[in-house]
Amino acid sequence: MIEISNLTFGYSKKKLLFKNLNLKLQMGHIYGLLGKNGAGKSTLLKNLAGLVFPQEGLCSLNGYNSAGRLPGFLQELFFIPEEMHLPSITASQFVRSTAHFYPKFNEEQYYKMLTEFDVPTSSVLGKLSFGQQKKVMIAFGLATNTSLLIMDEPTNGLDIPSKVKFRKIIAGALTDNRCIVISTHQIRDLDSLIDSLLVLHEQEIVLNLSLEEIAERIQFTNAAQANKAAVLYEESNSIGISTISANHNGAFSKVDMEMLFNAIISGHQPVIDILK
Repeated sequence: MIEISNLTFGYSKKKLLFKNLNLKLQMGHIYGLLGKNGAGKSTLLKNLAGLVFPQEGLCSLNGYNSAGRLPGFLQELFFIPEEMHLPSITASQFVRSTAHFYPKFNEEQYYKMLTEFDVPTSSVLGKLSFGQQKKVMIAFGLATNTSLLIMDEPTNGLDIPSKVKFRKIIAGALTDNRCIVISTHQIRDLDSLIDSLLVLHEQEIVLNLSLEEIAERIQFTNAAQANKAAVLYEESNSIGISTISANHNGAFSKVDMEMLFNAIISGHQPVIDILK
């Protein structure tokens, strides 16, 4: 269980990013964390990882207070930041120097993923491109098999084929004993990967639902197909007008995460209310 209780945090006391924020995450899920620039997504992840410390409240993982950074906590968490600086050693040397901190590390799994990502194990990490370095850390993080894996903008620097492989590899690494949280601005990169959506907006988590629960409550259609009386939100795009409607007939549609995010942050209260 991952839990945030009454979290209050700001880099200065005069300007808070979060106030009394609460959130519970369950094992066996891949969460997509969305929010506008400056909303505090990276900071929220750092609080979960114990890299910054709340003014009030706490974050916990399997009963450990994140801020304590105890060994039992650290061996159950792996954090992949947006920016990274890897040492001038090979992927194999990195395993020998670091993997022993993670009791459930699977070396075979690590090398298999590097092969899938087309990363040579003999290459010096510090000399790899940014995208290749990202792949190494994604492979290593997955191979740790920690209870919580946090990834901040993991697809930045990846080309299109690598993003396809990323989605496949992440989906295959999820187990009932693991929770994966991915923060991104590239919503399309999470398509068909995540099963639950988090939206951080104006100091609060305004949405924490599975895609299945969202599809049960609202429908995503074009204007011609929509029941006008049930339309909650609409926006124009290259192919016409797309809509979000209340799902009164029990028909499921694919969740358009980008459109839903736009509706929420633009303050369309009927959409927000139906998802509460």
